[in-house]
Amino acid sequence: MKKRSSGYGIFTVFNYVFLTGIAIACLYPFYFVVIASISDPDDLMRHGGLLLKPLGDWTLAGYEMVFKNHLVLSGFGNTFLILFAGLIFNLALTVLGAYVLSIRELMLRRPLTILVIVTMYFSGGLIPSYLNVKELGMLNSLWSLILPGAITTSNLIIMRSAFMAVPESLSEAARMDGANHIHILSKIMLPLVKATLAVMVLYYAVSHWNAWFNASIYLRTPSKYPLQLVLRNILVESQMGGMMQDIGAARTPQVQQLLKYALIVVSSLPIICIYPFLQRFFQKGVMLGAVKG
Repeated sequence: MKKRSSGYGIFTVFNYVFLTGIAIACLYPFYFVVIASISDPDDLMRHGGLLLKPLGDWTLAGYEMVFKNHLVLSGFGNTFLILFAGLIFNLALTVLGAYVLSIRELMLRRPLTILVIVTMYFSGGLIPSYLNVKELGMLNSLWSLILPGAITTSNLIIMRSAFMAVPESLSEAARMDGANHIHILSKIMLPLVKATLAVMVLYYAVSHWNAWFNASIYLRTPSKYPLQLVLRNILVESQMGGMMQDIGAARTPQVQQLLKYALIVVSSLPIICIYPFLQRFFQKGVMLGAVKG
Protein backbone atom coordinates (compact mmCIF):
# COMPACT_ATOMS: atom_id res chain seq x y z
CA MET A 1 0.00 0.00 0.00
CA LYS A 2 1.41 3.37 -1.03
CA LYS A 3 2.29 5.61 1.89
CA ARG A 4 0.47 8.92 1.86
CA SER A 5 2.54 12.07 2.10
CA SER A 6 2.33 14.58 4.94
CA GLY A 7 0.95 17.11 2.46
CA TYR A 8 -2.03 14.86 1.80
CA GLY A 9 -2.71 14.64 5.54
CA ILE A 10 -2.55 18.43 5.91
CA PHE A 11 -4.89 18.83 2.93
CA THR A 12 -7.36 16.33 4.46
CA VAL A 13 -7.34 18.12 7.81
CA PHE A 14 -7.86 21.46 6.07
CA ASN A 15 -10.80 20.01 4.14
CA TYR A 16 -12.44 18.70 7.31
CA VAL A 17 -11.97 22.02 9.11
CA PHE A 18 -13.15 24.05 6.12
CA LEU A 19 -16.24 21.92 5.44
CA THR A 20 -17.12 21.81 9.14
CA GLY A 21 -16.98 25.60 9.20
CA ILE A 22 -19.30 25.79 6.18
CA ALA A 23 -21.71 23.33 7.80
CA ILE A 24 -21.81 25.39 11.00
CA ALA A 25 -22.33 28.60 9.04
CA CYS A 26 -25.27 27.00 7.20
CA LEU A 27 -26.88 25.38 10.24
CA TYR A 28 -26.39 28.11 12.83
CA PRO A 29 -29.01 30.57 11.46
CA PHE A 30 -31.75 27.95 11.83
CA TYR A 31 -30.40 26.93 15.23
CA PHE A 32 -30.45 30.58 16.25
CA VAL A 33 -34.09 30.97 15.19
CA VAL A 34 -35.15 27.82 17.09
CA ILE A 35 -33.33 28.90 20.27
CA ALA A 36 -34.65 32.45 19.99
CA SER A 37 -38.22 31.21 19.56
CA ILE A 38 -38.17 29.57 23.03
CA SER A 39 -36.16 32.26 24.84
CA ASP A 40 -37.49 34.84 27.26
CA PRO A 41 -38.52 37.79 25.04
CA ASP A 42 -37.16 40.47 27.42
CA ASP A 43 -33.75 38.78 27.67
CA LEU A 44 -33.77 38.24 23.91
CA MET A 45 -34.26 41.94 23.20
CA ARG A 46 -31.33 42.85 25.46
CA HIS A 47 -29.03 40.16 24.02
CA GLY A 48 -26.53 40.84 21.26
CA GLY A 49 -24.16 38.58 19.34
CA LEU A 50 -24.20 34.79 19.11
CA LEU A 51 -26.95 32.82 20.80
CA LEU A 52 -25.91 29.35 21.95
CA LYS A 53 -28.65 28.46 24.44
CA PRO A 54 -32.12 29.72 25.36
CA LEU A 55 -32.13 32.94 27.36
CA GLY A 56 -34.00 33.00 30.66
CA ASP A 57 -36.79 30.51 31.26
CA TRP A 58 -37.88 28.45 28.28
CA THR A 59 -41.22 29.52 26.86
CA LEU A 60 -43.57 28.26 24.16
CA ALA A 61 -45.62 31.45 24.21
CA GLY A 62 -44.60 32.28 20.65
CA TYR A 63 -45.92 28.97 19.33
CA GLU A 64 -49.10 29.34 21.36
CA MET A 65 -49.71 32.73 19.74
CA VAL A 66 -49.01 31.31 16.28
CA PHE A 67 -51.53 28.49 16.60
CA LYS A 68 -54.18 30.73 18.11
CA ASN A 69 -54.34 32.66 14.84
CA HIS A 70 -57.05 31.21 12.61
CA LEU A 71 -55.31 32.29 9.38
CA VAL A 72 -52.18 30.33 10.29
CA LEU A 73 -54.26 27.22 10.95
CA SER A 74 -56.24 27.61 7.74
CA GLY A 75 -52.97 28.32 5.93
CA PHE A 76 -51.56 25.01 7.13
CA GLY A 77 -54.68 23.20 5.98
CA ASN A 78 -54.66 24.88 2.57
CA THR A 79 -50.95 24.22 2.06
CA PHE A 80 -51.28 20.53 2.89
CA LEU A 81 -54.29 20.25 0.59
CA ILE A 82 -52.37 21.94 -2.23
CA LEU A 83 -49.33 19.79 -1.48
CA PHE A 84 -51.08 16.42 -1.57
CA ALA A 85 -53.46 17.20 -4.45
CA GLY A 86 -50.67 18.92 -6.36
CA LEU A 87 -48.29 15.98 -5.92
CA ILE A 88 -50.89 13.59 -7.32
CA PHE A 89 -51.33 15.71 -10.46
CA ASN A 90 -47.61 16.52 -10.71
CA LEU A 91 -46.42 12.93 -10.51
CA ALA A 92 -49.19 11.45 -12.65
CA LEU A 93 -48.82 13.93 -15.51
CA THR A 94 -45.02 14.10 -15.33
CA VAL A 95 -44.68 10.31 -15.39
CA LEU A 96 -47.16 9.89 -18.25
CA GLY A 97 -45.62 12.69 -20.31
CA ALA A 98 -42.08 11.47 -19.71
CA TYR A 99 -42.98 7.90 -20.59
CA VAL A 100 -44.56 8.94 -23.89
CA LEU A 101 -41.51 11.00 -24.84
CA SER A 102 -39.20 8.11 -23.92
CA ILE A 103 -40.80 5.69 -26.42
CA ARG A 104 -38.18 5.49 -29.16
CA GLU A 105 -40.56 4.40 -31.92
CA LEU A 106 -43.03 7.23 -31.21
CA MET A 107 -43.78 9.24 -34.33
CA LEU A 108 -42.49 12.85 -34.12
CA ARG A 109 -40.89 12.14 -30.74
CA ARG A 110 -37.99 14.54 -31.32
CA PRO A 111 -40.13 17.52 -32.49
CA LEU A 112 -42.47 16.98 -29.55
CA THR A 113 -39.51 16.94 -27.16
CA ILE A 114 -38.20 20.17 -28.67
CA LEU A 115 -41.61 21.83 -28.24
CA VAL A 116 -41.64 20.78 -24.59
CA ILE A 117 -38.11 22.13 -24.04
CA VAL A 118 -39.04 25.47 -25.63
CA THR A 119 -41.52 26.07 -22.79
CA MET A 120 -38.57 26.17 -20.37
CA TYR A 121 -37.34 29.38 -21.99
CA PHE A 122 -40.49 31.05 -23.30
CA SER A 123 -43.87 31.50 -21.64
CA GLY A 124 -46.98 33.56 -22.21
CA GLY A 125 -46.21 35.86 -19.30
CA LEU A 126 -48.12 36.92 -16.23
CA ILE A 127 -51.10 38.65 -17.86
CA PRO A 128 -51.97 35.81 -20.30
CA SER A 129 -51.60 33.33 -17.44
CA TYR A 130 -53.99 35.38 -15.29
CA LEU A 131 -56.51 35.66 -18.13
CA ASN A 132 -56.24 31.93 -18.76
CA VAL A 133 -56.94 31.11 -15.11
CA LYS A 134 -59.82 33.59 -15.11
CA GLU A 135 -61.45 32.15 -18.25
CA LEU A 136 -61.17 28.65 -16.78
CA GLY A 137 -63.12 29.81 -13.72
CA MET A 138 -60.32 29.10 -11.26
CA LEU A 139 -59.90 32.57 -9.77
CA ASN A 140 -60.09 32.54 -5.97
CA SER A 141 -59.86 28.75 -6.05
CA LEU A 142 -57.11 26.46 -4.81
CA TRP A 143 -57.20 24.78 -8.22
CA SER A 144 -55.44 27.85 -9.60
CA LEU A 145 -52.39 26.82 -7.57
CA ILE A 146 -52.51 23.17 -8.66
CA LEU A 147 -53.51 22.79 -12.31
CA PRO A 148 -51.61 25.58 -14.16
CA GLY A 149 -48.27 24.33 -12.83
CA ALA A 150 -49.05 20.63 -12.91
CA ILE A 151 -45.92 19.86 -14.96
CA THR A 152 -42.49 21.46 -14.61
CA THR A 153 -40.57 21.06 -17.85
CA SER A 154 -37.20 20.44 -16.22
CA ASN A 155 -38.69 17.66 -14.08
CA LEU A 156 -40.34 16.16 -17.15
CA ILE A 157 -36.99 16.06 -18.96
CA ILE A 158 -35.26 14.46 -15.96
CA MET A 159 -37.99 11.82 -15.74
CA ARG A 160 -37.83 11.16 -19.48
CA SER A 161 -34.07 10.67 -19.30
CA ALA A 162 -34.52 8.25 -16.40
CA PHE A 163 -36.99 6.18 -18.45
CA MET A 164 -34.63 6.19 -21.44
CA ALA A 165 -31.81 4.89 -19.22
CA VAL A 166 -33.81 1.68 -18.64
CA PRO A 167 -32.63 -1.00 -21.12
CA GLU A 168 -35.00 -1.15 -24.07
CA SER A 169 -34.72 -4.94 -24.08
CA LEU A 170 -36.89 -5.08 -20.95
CA SER A 171 -39.76 -3.29 -22.68
CA GLU A 172 -39.36 -5.41 -25.81
CA ALA A 173 -39.49 -8.61 -23.78
CA ALA A 174 -42.60 -7.42 -21.99
CA ARG A 175 -44.33 -6.55 -25.28
CA MET A 176 -43.49 -10.00 -26.64
CA ASP A 177 -45.26 -11.45 -23.60
CA GLY A 178 -48.36 -9.39 -24.41
CA ALA A 179 -47.86 -6.46 -21.98
CA ASN A 180 -49.32 -3.11 -22.96
CA HIS A 181 -47.89 0.31 -22.14
CA ILE A 182 -49.73 0.54 -18.82
CA HIS A 183 -48.20 -2.72 -17.64
CA ILE A 184 -44.74 -1.75 -18.90
CA LEU A 185 -44.93 1.61 -17.13
CA SER A 186 -46.27 0.28 -13.83
CA LYS A 187 -44.46 -3.07 -13.62
CA ILE A 188 -41.10 -2.29 -15.24
CA MET A 189 -40.37 1.40 -15.59
CA LEU A 190 -41.54 2.86 -12.30
CA PRO A 191 -39.89 0.24 -10.04
CA LEU A 192 -36.57 0.86 -11.84
CA VAL A 193 -36.68 4.66 -11.51
CA LYS A 194 -37.83 4.90 -7.88
CA ALA A 195 -34.86 7.13 -7.03
CA THR A 196 -35.78 9.67 -9.70
CA LEU A 197 -39.43 9.48 -8.64
CA ALA A 198 -38.39 10.34 -5.06
CA VAL A 199 -36.48 13.34 -6.40
CA MET A 200 -39.61 14.46 -8.25
CA VAL A 201 -41.57 14.24 -4.99
CA LEU A 202 -38.97 16.40 -3.26
CA TYR A 203 -38.81 18.99 -6.05
CA TYR A 204 -42.58 19.35 -6.36
CA ALA A 205 -43.19 19.27 -2.60
CA VAL A 206 -40.68 22.05 -1.93
CA SER A 207 -42.14 24.07 -4.81
CA HIS A 208 -45.69 23.79 -3.43
CA TRP A 209 -44.61 24.45 0.15
CA ASN A 210 -42.69 27.64 -0.68
CA ALA A 211 -45.14 29.03 -3.23
CA TRP A 212 -46.85 32.31 -2.40
CA PHE A 213 -46.67 34.51 -5.53
CA ASN A 214 -49.39 32.81 -7.57
CA ALA A 215 -51.61 32.70 -4.49
CA SER A 216 -51.22 36.45 -4.05
CA ILE A 217 -52.43 36.92 -7.64
CA TYR A 218 -55.24 34.40 -7.93
CA LEU A 219 -56.71 34.28 -4.41
CA ARG A 220 -58.83 36.99 -2.80
CA THR A 221 -60.27 35.26 0.27
CA PRO A 222 -57.80 35.20 3.22
CA SER A 223 -59.19 31.89 4.47
CA LYS A 224 -57.94 30.27 1.24
CA TYR A 225 -54.39 31.60 1.54
CA PRO A 226 -51.60 29.01 1.79
CA LEU A 227 -49.28 29.21 4.76
CA GLN A 228 -46.44 31.04 3.01
CA LEU A 229 -48.71 33.85 1.85
CA VAL A 230 -50.13 34.19 5.37
CA LEU A 231 -46.62 34.43 6.80
CA ARG A 232 -45.54 36.91 4.14
CA ASN A 233 -48.47 39.16 4.94
CA ILE A 234 -47.59 38.97 8.62
CA LEU A 235 -43.84 39.44 8.36
CA VAL A 236 -43.28 41.48 5.19
CA GLU A 237 -46.37 43.64 5.03
CA SER A 238 -46.26 44.57 8.74
CA GLN A 239 -49.52 42.87 9.62
CA MET A 240 -48.08 41.38 12.80
CA GLY A 241 -49.82 43.97 14.93
CA GLY A 242 -53.20 42.90 13.55
CA MET A 243 -52.41 39.27 14.21
CA MET A 244 -51.43 40.04 17.80
CA GLN A 245 -54.65 42.00 18.27
CA ASP A 246 -56.65 39.04 16.93
CA ILE A 247 -55.16 36.66 19.49
CA GLY A 248 -55.22 39.14 22.37
CA ALA A 249 -51.44 39.44 22.75
CA ALA A 250 -49.64 42.55 23.94
CA ARG A 251 -48.25 44.59 21.05
CA THR A 252 -44.72 45.02 22.39
CA PRO A 253 -41.42 44.71 20.47
CA GLN A 254 -40.44 41.76 22.64
CA VAL A 255 -43.57 39.77 21.82
CA GLN A 256 -43.33 40.69 18.13
CA GLN A 257 -39.77 39.39 18.03
CA LEU A 258 -40.74 36.12 19.70
CA LEU A 259 -43.71 35.69 17.38
CA LYS A 260 -41.53 36.30 14.31
CA TYR A 261 -39.09 33.53 15.24
CA ALA A 262 -41.90 31.10 16.05
CA LEU A 263 -43.51 31.77 12.66
CA ILE A 264 -40.25 31.02 10.86
CA VAL A 265 -39.82 27.70 12.68
CA VAL A 266 -43.43 26.65 12.11
CA SER A 267 -43.21 27.35 8.37
CA SER A 268 -39.83 25.64 7.85
CA LEU A 269 -39.95 22.57 10.08
CA PRO A 270 -42.35 20.32 8.09
CA ILE A 271 -40.38 20.44 4.85
CA ILE A 272 -37.11 19.98 6.76
CA CYS A 273 -38.53 16.83 8.33
CA ILE A 274 -39.42 15.39 4.91
CA TYR A 275 -35.98 15.88 3.36
CA PRO A 276 -34.01 13.21 5.34
CA PHE A 277 -36.37 10.50 4.11
CA LEU A 278 -35.75 11.42 0.46
CA GLN A 279 -32.12 12.56 0.65
CA ARG A 280 -30.69 9.09 0.06
CA PHE A 281 -32.41 9.00 -3.34
CA PHE A 282 -31.37 12.50 -4.32
CA GLN A 283 -27.93 12.01 -5.89
CA LYS A 284 -28.80 8.72 -7.56
CA GLY A 285 -32.08 10.07 -8.92
CA VAL A 286 -30.62 13.26 -10.37
CA MET A 287 -27.64 11.49 -11.96
CA LEU A 288 -29.87 8.78 -13.43
CA GLY A 289 -31.93 11.45 -15.16
CA ALA A 290 -28.90 13.44 -16.31
CA VAL A 291 -26.52 11.01 -17.97
CA LYS A 292 -28.84 9.77 -20.71
CA GLY A 293 -30.20 12.10 -23.39
